[in-house]
This record gives sequence, C-alpha cells and structure tokens, in this order.
Amino acid sequence: MAPAAAAHAADGADGAPAPQGNGVCTFPMKQQIKERPWALQRIVFDQLWQDTKGRDAHGRPVRVAVIDTGVDNTNPQLTEAVDTKHGWDFLHHTKDGSTETAEDPKAPTDGTYDPVGHGTKVAGIIAARPRAGTGFVGLAPEATVIPLRQNDEKGSGNAATLAQAIRKAIAADADVINISQDTTKPLTPHSDLAAAVQEARHKNIVVVASAGNDGLDGRPKDTYPASYEGVLAVASSDRNNERAPFSQSGDFIGVAAPGVDMVSTVPKGGQCVDNGTSFSAPYVAGVAALLKAKHPDWKEYQIVAQIEQTAERTVNGRDLFVGWGVVDPVRALTDDARPIDRPSANSGPAKATPPDLTAWPDGESPQERLVRYATYGLGAGGVAVAVIAGAAVVWRDARKRGRAPAGDARQ
Repeated sequence: MAPAAAAHAADGADGAPAPQGNGVCTFPMKQQIKERPWALQRIVFDQLWQDTKGRDAHGRPVRVAVIDTGVDNTNPQLTEAVDTKHGWDFLHHTKDGSTETAEDPKAPTDGTYDPVGHGTKVAGIIAARPRAGTGFVGLAPEATVIPLRQNDEKGSGNAATLAQAIRKAIAADADVINISQDTTKPLTPHSDLAAAVQEARHKNIVVVASAGNDGLDGRPKDTYPASYEGVLAVASSDRNNERAPFSQSGDFIGVAAPGVDMVSTVPKGGQCVDNGTSFSAPYVAGVAALLKAKHPDWKEYQIVAQIEQTAERTVNGRDLFVGWGVVDPVRALTDDARPIDRPSANSGPAKATPPDLTAWPDGESPQERLVRYATYGLGAGGVAVAVIAGAAVVWRDARKRGRAPAGDARQ
C-alpha cells in the first residue's frame, strides 16, 4: 500500500492536487472504529490531560488554524470543535470578498466544505471530541479549530493562497497553525510565504508543517514552508520509532510523529485510516496546543524547543530522518518545569522496545486490515506493522547495521 501523498501548495499555477485518501477510505463512514488507535495507545491520557485538554487557566480554548482542504464540521466529533465564524474558503471567495460559484454554490463558504476529506482528518487528530463507540479522540479535545480552506483535489492552492491563509489565521487570533501541505519548488527566504510565516511567529504563533512524502529515495530535500526558520517541521515515524519510508528527510526536520495507519475523522461521520506526514504534523500540533494552554506565557520558539527536547531519541542529538526524535506528548507536558529556548544534544528518553512482528490473518479485506493495523495494541503478545515497501525493510536493516544503501544520505 503506497502512502497517500500530502496536499501540496505549489508556487505559481502548477499546484499539485490534494489527496483523496488511500483508495480504501470512503465517506461518510457508517461505522466507527471502536478500538483505540495504536498511535494513541502509547499515551497515558490521565497524565497528558492532568492540567489541560486544550483550555487555559481562564477556560479559553487554544485556537488552532488548519490550513488545508477544509474541515467538515458535520462529523459529530468535530461539530463543537470548529469555529465557523472565523473560518474562510479561499477557493470560494475572490480577492474582494465576493463569493465565486465555480464550485457547488450551495456549499458553505466558511471553510467547512471538504469534499476531499484531507483537512477533516487533520483537524480530527488535533481536536476531535470524545464520542461513545470509538476509541479515537484528538490530542487536544477542548481546543478550537479554525478551518481555512485553500486547496482541493485539483491543486487549486498555491504559495500565494497559502500565505493569505496564514495571514487570515493571524487575524483570527490563532495560537497554533497547522500546515499539512508542502512544495519542493524553491522559495527564497524573502518570498511572500516566508514573510507570512515570520509574521505569524512575530505574533507568538506556533507554526507546524509536514515535511512531505517524497522520501522513498532517502535523499535530503528542502520542502516549504516546513524548512523555513522557526517552523516545526514534522516527519513520519512508524511503530518502531523509525522514519516511515515515505517521509522526507533533511536537516530541517524538527521531530517525527506517528504517520502510518493513522485513524481520524472524515466528512459526514465516522473515521478511516490514512498515511503520511500530513497526519504526523497535527499530532504535534495537538501537543503544541496543550503546551499553549498550560503555558500561555511561553514564547512560540520555547514551545517548539520543549517538543524537540522531550522527544524520544535513538541518537545523541539530531539526525536527518526524525530530527530530535519522535514526539513524546506526555513527557512534553510533564517535564516542563521551566521553558527552554532551544533543544540540546543528550541521550534523551530511552528507546522503547520494538514490538514483535506478526503475519496478518487470511481472508481480510483491505479496510479490515487497515483498521487492524491502526488499532493493534503495543506489547500485547506481538503486533502487526504495515508492509509499505520492500525498500523500506532494506533501508531499515541497513541503517541498523550501520550502513545505508546507495543514495541514502546520513548525518
């Protein structure tokens, strides 16, 4: 199964289309995924949420802007999470604010129209509310999502609309911005997109962006806006806390987060499973939202440093594949006696024992297999892992032996 590509925001007129899932997920999903997803099973929620679930000491919910393909708030887990008043659809509105009719004229223009489903999945990982009948929940289930739609399956979004969306997030008083989109087209540090990112940072907004899904060749490559200074760039990790084979590598990577067989909300209701750095970024954005709620006086770069410093590491420092390590939500929220300005090299938390591998049962449908992969427990007599590509096994085995296949850059 190939990973679903992340939505792209390309420069100029050649925008790349946003993904429509992994070919298995359709929506609405009539049935919910009952079990707790593997990426959440490693979290002790009583510890994670002992101080906040996404509201500050005054009861104000942290505001997370999701710049994506829209966020469908008809999913019951997102209905109370989405701020429709400050949402905006850049594909429905002209520059002067009038409404275009190129799409369904009956569709909402407040950012809650998501025929692709990508943005709805991203938002769910951040702030989905608990719901009876499913073990899936967002990492910051009392945070508020600001839906900013600027891309679709046609690739209508570009660097210009992405910059506009960032500025809209600033105007909407966002505390965190999640951008699960990228472009490899060269953009200078003086581009309008770079300027918009810095404007957000100057307003003390944490900017989180996905690293991109073009990493199968293992070659470092800058992606934007993830590689801009101050942006927390997120790669994808698997159950072994190794880089997922598709995850882009580079010296700009801040941390990694689960990105394989990720469960989240879809338009109209239910959940499905998908893959990609697009779904690793909101996992980190959810942690950033919790830190913002607990420490509203911290600077944005201190929240980024906290997430990087408390990540689970396998090397003494930072590498090209997972940055400072795989995010540890609980440690980020509990090992926080004082703010730090930047991460430092040290041994970091001990690496967890990798789970055993087991074969999948015969007779499973693709969707049943995906759900099983996404919900298997950790360390309970062995778990199954997704077999994404034979090249991934070669890469991982070679890395463990201390040498990389040809073309795989190492630090």
